[in-house]
Formats: sequence, structure tokens, C-alpha cells
Amino acid sequence: MIKITLPDQSVREYPEGITGYEIAKDISPRLAKEVLSITVNDQLWDITRPITSDANINLHKWEDDEGKHAFWHSSAHLLAEALQELYPGTKFGIGPAIENGFYYDVEPGNGAVITEADLPKIEKTMLELARQKNEYSRREVPKNEALSFFNHDPYKVELIGELEDGTISFYQQGGFTDLCRGPHLPNTEPIKAIKVLSLAGAYWRGDEKRKQLTRIYGITFPKQKMLEEYLIRLEEAQKRDHRKIGKELDLFTFSQKVGQGLPLWMPKGAKLRERLETFLKKVQVKYGYEPVITPHIGQKELYITSGHYAKYGADSFQPINTPAEGEEFLLKPMNCPHHCEIYKARPRSYRDLPIRFAEFGTVYRYEQSGELHGLTRVRGFTQDDAHIFCRPDQLKDEFKKVIDIIFYIFKALDFKDYIAQISLRDPDNTEKYIGSDENWEKAENAIIEACSERGLNTVIEKGEAAFYGPKLDFMVKDALGRKWQLGTIQVDYNLPERFELEYIGQDNSAHRPIMIHRAPFGSMERFVAVLIEHTAGKFPLWLTPEQAVVLPISEKFNDYAKKVQKQLENSEVRTILDDRNEKIGRKIRDNELKRIPYLLIVGEKEAENDEVSVRKQGEGDQGAMKIVQFASFINDQVDQMLQEIDE
Repeated sequence: MIKITLPDQSVREYPEGITGYEIAKDISPRLAKEVLSITVNDQLWDITRPITSDANINLHKWEDDEGKHAFWHSSAHLLAEALQELYPGTKFGIGPAIENGFYYDVEPGNGAVITEADLPKIEKTMLELARQKNEYSRREVPKNEALSFFNHDPYKVELIGELEDGTISFYQQGGFTDLCRGPHLPNTEPIKAIKVLSLAGAYWRGDEKRKQLTRIYGITFPKQKMLEEYLIRLEEAQKRDHRKIGKELDLFTFSQKVGQGLPLWMPKGAKLRERLETFLKKVQVKYGYEPVITPHIGQKELYITSGHYAKYGADSFQPINTPAEGEEFLLKPMNCPHHCEIYKARPRSYRDLPIRFAEFGTVYRYEQSGELHGLTRVRGFTQDDAHIFCRPDQLKDEFKKVIDIIFYIFKALDFKDYIAQISLRDPDNTEKYIGSDENWEKAENAIIEACSERGLNTVIEKGEAAFYGPKLDFMVKDALGRKWQLGTIQVDYNLPERFELEYIGQDNSAHRPIMIHRAPFGSMERFVAVLIEHTAGKFPLWLTPEQAVVLPISEKFNDYAKKVQKQLENSEVRTILDDRNEKIGRKIRDNELKRIPYLLIVGEKEAENDEVSVRKQGEGDQGAMKIVQFASFINDQVDQMLQEIDE
């Protein structure tokens, strides 16, 4: 008999070799019908895999991420089976589950080319195979046997070559066998609704120098209704795409001549960014931050010292050589090395700490062209970066103050649904991190304790830490329920060591400060992209680049319209004028599409009475107001919004 500990810490005894499915059935027949995967001692398993020793377990249903992972991972294999049937000789790369669905990277057999027109056919074949209710069966395979089995597929052979003998497993369903760790569903029966979504190109192993494969995206559900609801959300997401709205609102653009992944901010977009920066700068002043400015480049030695060259050097922009022999500079991948040098510029006392340096600093990383996506994945981006240098006795308080700043920003921008994720080092792969085990333990404990004292509901993710220290990331759900990583706080004992930063303590001895990295927005580009999609381009009144537009009903009233615009601008109401020679109905429709909160229509009556006729975005006619009355109305709304944020 073995002892099985359930999530509520109750313990049950079962015969050795019991499966997760059998445990679920013993607990509840209904649970057995719903369970999709099981965590056994922190490892995700198939529910049909025998448990042979005492274990802590957690059973996962569709509602759990682990349940969806098994469902979509199994669906990726189902997609591969369909492709094998439709395109004999297809070679297979990798096919993981992702946040929404799955994909498989493939090289279609016999030189075939898969197009969008083929997707319904692939989908139909997947449905037919799912209805066969084929089991997903797992078996352990010696390395030489695995290499022999896949000798026709160079991608699988490469993957197998990197695995240790004794750690290799195959999964088979129907006529398809794949190299895979799992977990999977017991069989294909639960997969009831299938949609093959799209195609993309993907270089093998993400290397632009290697063959480009065809990436096929799909998603599946246990019920057709779930798929239909998802497709509605997907359609809404496409309407909210920040690239589409950004173009409509004239916020930003890209130029092939400037370069891929290097956004150009148009005047309206620059005003939006400026207002976000001003907002955060005011908050930072309250919390004692001091502004600094650093150059866009630094000597290569700076980033060797910081460890960033080892991390980003090979895959980033290459060194800039100057006329001086041996002199090399790099585009900065991070601001923190520069801030360390500012700290080091003069002696520091324990009385000086904490020191808080803040900068909206632009950094550069060479993302592969296939990874670039609008503003969310770019090669040059501006971080709302700050670094706090503090004493050990100040660490938790400073960490908690940064949490407060992030809460303040989320409230201001109506991000209500978020999870705080504590990202720790991977204990089984510590060589990819810099710094001593002792410092890592101190840093991880500090984050966990600060979150506990702030009453944060957190999840812990091992292996997600930065290479120089653990971090707290805020995973925000937008209006469509999609998760984004916004806001990050990182404790760092390592850079102070690498840069030999010191302060003189109360004992007149030199001590090493602790460094906190923090970026509430993350990057301005990514944050604006998420904000656009969260609001569908309808920004809060205090933030939007244009609060009102004046629409004269004919050219005869253009002079009065200009007077209205000037008077409102003088009252700090951001106002534009649409004096095109168009009918008023056309002007209203066009400016509604620009998501401007208030449309001010002026004609003979309004000119005579020093008024504007007010239309509110999405709500229609609001009646007439005096110009000064409208200005007060807008400013009062903004003041009330900002006051509610401060409460």
C-alpha cells in the first residue's frame, strides 16, 4: 500500500500502482469524468500513469491550467496525426500546448505546401480521428531505439540527441507516435470541438539560419459551445488589435527603412506616452525617486561586468566599433548597469540610503523578425525603469512601496483582475543564473515575506526568475480575459557584487547595498499596446490625447469653431478642430471612429449663444452648454477621476 496526500492534506491509502483516474473515481464518479491530468509530487502526469510510491497529488479539471495543458497537448498530437494522414512523409518539429490552444511546427511531406485553404480539411480529419476514441499510450524507450525509430526525421533525431538515455518516452494514439514527455488525456474522446486557426512561418529552434517550418495553430474544447464563445472573443480581440486601432487613431507606425521592430510614435501617440510618463513621474516624486538620464550605448566592458553581454551579447545587436583600435560599444540592453555607475560615482553613507534612481530609458535587443509583433515585441523599447539601492533592514519596506505604486497605476487604468506571480530560480538548473546560492535564498525569502505582509494572493513559478535575481510579476487580465505580464519588481544581490557597490555603515565599515529593479509599466510600448486592447482605444478622459473635437456644421462657422477650440485649450481641455468641407453627419461618424470622448457641434445657434452642442462618444446628444461650462465639466470629471485614484 502507498499513502496519497490530497490538496486538503488528508491522506488515503491505495494499492501500489493506483492511477490518478482511479483515485478520482474513488473520491467521486463525477470527478472521474471531469479529471484531465494529475500533479504527482510537483510533476504533471497522465491520469492513467501508475503511482508506485507515497505521493502528494492534485487532480486537474478543464477549469485548471494544468487540465487545459493536457487537453491541448493531446490535441497537438491529434493535429500531427491528421497531418501525417493528409501529407505522408511529413517531418515534425515540436508541438506544445500554449496559453490558448496549441501549435505544431512541421515540414510537409513530398514538398507539399499547406495554405489557409487547407485548414478546413485538416480540421475535418482531426474530428474524424478524435471520434475514433484512440488511447494515448505512453512507453519508455531506450535512446538507440528512439533514434532508430525516428531516423527519417532530422528534427526528432536532433531532439533525441540532447536527451539522456533513460529519460525518453513515446506517446502513441491511433497510427501516430511522437517523442514526448506528456502528459496526455486517456484518449481522444473528450476532444469534441476543433478549430484550426492559422498558419505562420517558424524557423527551427528559433534560429533564422535554419530551415523555416510551417507552424499550424489550433484550439480545441470539450464542448462545441465553448468553441463558439471563444471564436466570438477572438473576433472581438481582432477588433481590439492594437496594430489596427493604433493605425486608426494615428498613434504609431513602422517603417522598413527605419527597421523592423523600431516603432515611430506619431504626435497623438507621443502625447499619450507623454501623459503616461508624466503621471508616473508625479507618483515617483511622492515616493522619493530622483530622475537620471543615461546614454543609449555603453562600452562592451560595462555589460561584461554586469553579465548582460553573456546573456544578450550573442543574440543581440553586435558591438559598435569606433576608429580607436579595440574600442567597442554596445546598444544598451538594460539600464541597470548605467545606474550602478551613477551610484558608484561618489561615496555613500548608510544615512543616504535608500537611493532611488528613475529613468524612462530606451534599450535595444535583437528580437528575431518572426517574433516581432506590433508594439508587444519590438527591438527598441523604453522602460519605466528605476533602481533602488537600500540596506537589508530597508528591503521589505521598499519592496512593499513599489507594490503600492503598481496598485496605484492599475487602479488609475482600470486593471482590476490580476495575479501576483513570484518567479524563483529553477532549483534543478542553477547554472543558468549568476550569484551565490546564499544570496538567491535571501532574495527569494524577501519577496515571499513582503508579499505575505502586503496580503497579496500569489502563485509561485519556479524557473521563471531573471538570470540575476528572483522577481514579482503582475499578470493582468484585460477586458477580454487575456493575461498580460505588466509590472515587475526584482530583488538583486548580484549586480551590487559585480559592480562592487558599497556604503559606509553605522559601524564605519563598508557594506554592500541591495538593489531592487522595478518597472510598473514594464515597457512603454508593450503597456500602450495592452492599454489600447483593454480599452478598445477608448482611453480614460484624463489620459486620452484628445478630449474633444469641434465640428462646425458648415464653413460659415469655422471662425467660431476656432474660437471654441482656442478657449477650451486655454482652459486645459485638449481639443482639436475638424473644419473639413464635409457634411456634419460624415464628420460625426468619422470622429466617433477616432474614439474622441466628446464631439462639439457648432452652428448659428451655438455661435449666437457662445455655446456648443455636446455629443458623448457612444451615448449621443447631451444637450447644449456654454463654452466655459463645458470646460469646467471636463476638468471636474478629470479631477474627480484622479481624486478617486488617490483615495
